[in-house]
Amino acid sequence: MASTMKEDQVTGRNGVVIRKHAQRSDGPPKYRTYEVYQRERVGESTEKMKPGQLISENYRQDPYPIVAVLREHYPCYRDWLSNSYWITEYNDVTSVFTDEANFETRPKTWIYGLQNPGRNLNEELSLLQAEETFIDTQAEGIATSIATGLAQKGHGDLATGFAARFSMDLLLASLDIPDANAGQFASLFWRMQRGTSWNPALREDGKKAIDELTHFLEPIVGLRKKESGEDLISVMVQLAPDDEPVNVRDIVVTLLERDHETLHGALANLWFLLLTHPDEHQQAISDRRLMKLAYLETLRHSTPVLSAHRHARHEVERFGRLIPEGAQMVCSAAAANRDPKIFNDPDRFIVDRKDMCQRESRGQYRADGLATGISFGLGKPSIHPAIPEDRPRSRYALTRDTVVTASQTLVSHLDDIQLAKGASPHLSALTVGEMHTCWKLPVTFSKK
Repeated sequence: MASTMKEDQVTGRNGVVIRKHAQRSDGPPKYRTYEVYQRERVGESTEKMKPGQLISENYRQDPYPIVAVLREHYPCYRDWLSNSYWITEYNDVTSVFTDEANFETRPKTWIYGLQNPGRNLNEELSLLQAEETFIDTQAEGIATSIATGLAQKGHGDLATGFAARFSMDLLLASLDIPDANAGQFASLFWRMQRGTSWNPALREDGKKAIDELTHFLEPIVGLRKKESGEDLISVMVQLAPDDEPVNVRDIVVTLLERDHETLHGALANLWFLLLTHPDEHQQAISDRRLMKLAYLETLRHSTPVLSAHRHARHEVERFGRLIPEGAQMVCSAAAANRDPKIFNDPDRFIVDRKDMCQRESRGQYRADGLATGISFGLGKPSIHPAIPEDRPRSRYALTRDTVVTASQTLVSHLDDIQLAKGASPHLSALTVGEMHTCWKLPVTFSKK
C-alpha cells in the first residue's frame, strides 16, 4: 500500500507560505539525518569546552591542552562561535585532508575575496625543476654565510638571526631580488601572508600589500622578460599555461600560495626543541640521518601550522553528523599529531621515534615513506615515488632536505651551541591562527 502524507499550508509572518508535513499515516515519523545528528544528544553536552577557549590567549600560547580536550571528548566539535567543525583525531583529520571527493582546500585568494586574482603557477613542472636545482645548489652557501656571520659575534638568536633570515634569504636569492630592494620585498611578502588570517586589520593590510607587491615587481618582471636568467621569476615569465603569457599578477598569486611557514617555523622549532632537550640535541647533531629524524619529529611534536581549513563540496555524512555543503572543517594537526591512539608517549620529543612509519597510504606517507605527522603547509602526501625519475622531488622533500642542510651547516661552523644564560624561550603565535613557532632563541657558542 502506498504511503500517504497529509500536507497543510501555513503562512508565516513575513507572508511566505510554508508547507507543513504531518505525520505519515503508515508508521512512525520520518526524519532527515540532519535532524537526528545535529541535535545535542543526552550525555553529549560540551561542558568541558567553551568556544571562546579556541580563540583565547591560552590557545595562542599553548594550544595543546585545549585541543587534547577536544580530541578526547568531542572529536567532531561543532563550534558555533566560528561556524565550523573541529576535527581532532589523527585518522579523522587525515581522512578529511586527503578526501578530495567530499572536501576541498580553498586558495588564499579566496580568503582575500579577490576577483580574477591571477593564476597559481606552483605546480608547473619547469618551475618545480628550477626550484629544486636552485635549492640543491644554493642553500648550503646561504646557510654558510649566515653561520659565518654568527660565528664572528660569538652569540646570536637562532629564531630571528638564523631560521627567519635563512628562509627569507633563500626566497630572495631564488627570485634574484636586488639587495637594495630586499627589505621592501620581505616586508610586503610577510604582510601579504599574514593577511590570510581571520584578523580584519591584518587582512586589509594584506590586500594593500598585494597591490604594493604587484607594483614593486612590475619593473623587475619587465626586465626579466627582456633578459631572462636562471631565477624563478625568469622561469615563470617564460611559462605560458593555457597559452596565455604570465603577467605580474600571476607571479604575485604564485608567491601568495607558497608555503612560507614550514621552512621558517620548523627550523626555529627544531632548534628550540634540540636546545631544550640536551640529550636529543647531542644525538641529532651526531649524524645527518638523525638530524633528518629530528626534523620529522619536530613536524609531529611542534608543527608550525596548527590547523588547516577544508570545506565540504556537498552535503556529506561524517563523524556521526550530516555536514552541510560549504561547511568549514578545522583540521587540527596540533591535536592529531599527539593522538595517543597513534603515537606512543605523544607529548615527548624523541629524535629516533620508532612509531613514525605506520600509516596507510591515505594517511601521511610522504616522499620518503615516513609518517612525520601532519604538516599542512606542505600539502597532501605525494602521489609520486620517493625518488621520481621524470620529475623533481616534492616540496615536502625539498623543505626537509633544506632544513637538514641548514642545520648541519650551522653545526659545522659553531661548537657547543647552547641557550644563553637566563633565556626562557617558548613557542607561540603572533595572533590566534598564525604560525606557532619560537620567535626568540638567544644562544651562545664557540667558533670551530
